[in-house]
Amino acid sequence: MGVKLSDHFTLSELTKSSTALRKNIPNEPGGIEIDNLRGVCTAILEPIRERFGVPFSPMSGYRSLVLNNEVGSSTQSQHVSGQAVDIEVPGVSNLVLARWIVDNLDFDQLVLEHFIEGDHSSGWVHVSYVGKNRGDVLRFDGSVWSLGLGKKES
Repeated sequence: MGVKLSDHFTLSELTKSSTALRKNIPNEPGGIEIDNLRGVCTAILEPIRERFGVPFSPMSGYRSLVLNNEVGSSTQSQHVSGQAVDIEVPGVSNLVLARWIVDNLDFDQLVLEHFIEGDHSSGWVHVSYVGKNRGDVLRFDGSVWSLGLGKKES
């Protein structure tokens, strides 16, 4: 079963990467990163699981610096420190998920990534937690960054 970070999430879930496996890239966090992942699980993932009542596993959590570079992410990515996850919840629009997080959770940064209006399953939600959080809300369509989430959706 592996190391539990919280009631519903394990270290193996938060470190899994098909790219790391395919390219034989180590993706093992140290103690500080594991502590940060526990914080993300407790402050972000568990409340989402409780609210929507749907089991889910993050698409991406911790990434070693080598893996992070390989997937083309920023060298400043909070994934490297274990402070960020990319998520989708089955059956829940990513815009609805993002709005719920903004309205209900303490977070550092939320990015609604690659979401297309009218396609509820498009994209994903990137959310980070550092303890002393900024509450930044952004949207990224693959080329353009914008503030906020855009139109309301229920």
